[in-house]
Amino acid sequence: MLDRLARLILPRPKKILLAVLVIVLCVGGAAAGLNDRLTMGGYENSGTEAAKTQETLEKEFKQGRPNLSIVVTADRGVDDPDAAKAGLHLTQELQADKDLAGVTSYWSLGKVASLRSEKGDQALVNGTILGDFDQVNDRVKDLKKKYTGDFDGLKIKLGGTALMNLENTETAAKDASTAEGMVFPLVLIVLVIIFGSLVAAALPLAVALATLLLVFGLVFALTFVADVNNLLSNITTLLGLGLAIDYSLLFITRYREELGRGADVQTAVRTTMRTVGRTITFSAVTLAVAFLSLLAIPFGMVQTIGVGGTITTLIAAAATLFIVPSLLVWAGPRIDKLRLIRRKPRPEAAEGQGYWHRLALLVMRRPVPLVVGVLALMAFLASPVVDLNMRLADEQMLPKSSQSAQVAKIIQKGFNNREAQAMTVVARDIGNPAQHERQIGSYAEKLSALPDVARVDALTGSYVQGKQVAPATDFSRHYGAADSTYLSVVPAVDGLGSKGEDIVKRIRTQDAPFPVTVGGQPATSVDTFDLLKDKLPLALGILALGTYLLLFLLTGSLLLPLIAMILSVLSLSATFGSLVYVFQDGHLKWLVGDFINTGSITWTVPILVTTITFGLSMDYAVFILSRVKEEYDRTGDNQLSVATGLEKVGKVVTYAAVILSLVFIVMISSGISYLKAMGLGIPLAILMDSTLVRGILLPAAMRLLGGATWWAPGPLRRFHDRYGISESAPEPAQAAAVTPASAGSRS
Repeated sequence: MLDRLARLILPRPKKILLAVLVIVLCVGGAAAGLNDRLTMGGYENSGTEAAKTQETLEKEFKQGRPNLSIVVTADRGVDDPDAAKAGLHLTQELQADKDLAGVTSYWSLGKVASLRSEKGDQALVNGTILGDFDQVNDRVKDLKKKYTGDFDGLKIKLGGTALMNLENTETAAKDASTAEGMVFPLVLIVLVIIFGSLVAAALPLAVALATLLLVFGLVFALTFVADVNNLLSNITTLLGLGLAIDYSLLFITRYREELGRGADVQTAVRTTMRTVGRTITFSAVTLAVAFLSLLAIPFGMVQTIGVGGTITTLIAAAATLFIVPSLLVWAGPRIDKLRLIRRKPRPEAAEGQGYWHRLALLVMRRPVPLVVGVLALMAFLASPVVDLNMRLADEQMLPKSSQSAQVAKIIQKGFNNREAQAMTVVARDIGNPAQHERQIGSYAEKLSALPDVARVDALTGSYVQGKQVAPATDFSRHYGAADSTYLSVVPAVDGLGSKGEDIVKRIRTQDAPFPVTVGGQPATSVDTFDLLKDKLPLALGILALGTYLLLFLLTGSLLLPLIAMILSVLSLSATFGSLVYVFQDGHLKWLVGDFINTGSITWTVPILVTTITFGLSMDYAVFILSRVKEEYDRTGDNQLSVATGLEKVGKVVTYAAVILSLVFIVMISSGISYLKAMGLGIPLAILMDSTLVRGILLPAAMRLLGGATWWAPGPLRRFHDRYGISESAPEPAQAAAVTPASAGSRS
């Protein structure tokens, strides 16, 4: 197939480039409105108890999840008559807004203590902004302007999850723009250092630009069939840029190697397409398997990243295989024009003279002490991972300068409650709730007496520590519907922490006068992690099995794929340990930038870092093992094939790792903590994998295994001989020099 592609490209490079340009402009041009179609959704599964409870609230009670919090500050105290009058006026004004629901405050609920700060100078107003994601975003912008500042002598500051989502979207878009502005010049500098020529350095960037435009167009199409989280835009941008450059670098390096052996341009392109082209294709499929494993995790955000990552990977490979050979044939010797770095021409080093060859031989002479030393270092880096604590994203993932994070901090420090994290306990099909007021009141008293519960609001009033503290008001009627009722349970602790999860579990096991379901942020947290425990083994199984089978097709060995995967897990463990040390324990802020330390890591970070870095580590394993296998097929010598294979491709893998690390490390500049974490974790894993793992552990393991490295039982060996993939595949018999006439006559 790749030889036929070469025969298609070689006679007509300009036509191929023109066709690619037209496709790129048409597809990429359609993505002009991509950012406006991205959301913050997809973090919940619609089949969980918490999600179904929220659906009931919205349908039967017209009550959305609380997403609006306003901190009201009164210099003379919130119980001052003038302050109380102004506070009630503010509440009534918000209640009259048709886009808001469930608006309550310290004053409207009869001065409930949990809505008053411990110092008495602040009080809370809470509610829900109605509408879909875009409508809430638009509305919260107006509310922020109107309800931030002075109001009838009070100082007010608006926050809540609605503002958090808006600030997250705006910050992520700004960070992506900043990252792109930083990464292109950095990568161009590195490419100029590698190639010496500005024209040659620009070639991979041209492929990267085409890849990004194509990916953006396809992701834009994806937004019409699924909610696409804004995180996908960040990931596809950096992943597409990095992979396109890596694949182009691999192709150009092998092309130059073939030219150095005396081949003409067309022969060099055809040989490169037949050898490295296979590696690029195989590498892209391997990485696509890693992303497709995310489809087993039933959260929309994770699944769309799985689809988007797969699209990005395959597009990067396809763009490389069409654009790079076309440009090389069209440009010819002009590829080295505008040379900025002039190096003395020197003959290619004799085989066995290169740095990577010498390193491999050194490692294979002393495999045991070197393996022990590297494993000790990785164990040290991985040790904090035993304390890994994950949580859902909230306002604290944003920079300290964001208003929603500031409001969340005020509430956390000054109030004995977490209003925005209230749990909703819904009882359906109980008949007229007015006829069950005694049972509802008794149940509310029982729930309010649970440990770490600040208050329970119900149809019958408000309850604290097992006692009713406020009677039913006109507002209390919204806790009832035709034949259903619900209670709001406000935690006194962080609802997304372990104590908040304990409250959910106690409510679900508590005796109730009628069947109930529990929703709200803490319940969503419990259901999310329960679902992850159920589905992660399947996703990891798909990832492991798919990767193993593909590496077997590449190597023909039963043991080598297993070794490659184990080594990648080791580098991942060291990476997670480092993430815990920095982002959970709060160290090295001077290096990564300031962030709000919650004592935990956003739950999506380990999943995405695992998928991306495991896939990329297998990417580099394919680069190296394909060349080692080519040498082994040629010589039959295990040690020599390892040393020669590393010599041929080790430098390319290093360059590729440096470039890809630069691409992702710019995420550290983000103001969003989970993007910072990915900006540290992904480059760290890539660099460890391309140096310690591929430079030391892999050759050492292959030396210790000796001839068993390539072992497979007879039936599997015959299967691999027939269906396996290798860079050393023979040139097709009919593939002589390609001319326009001969190319047109071949099928």
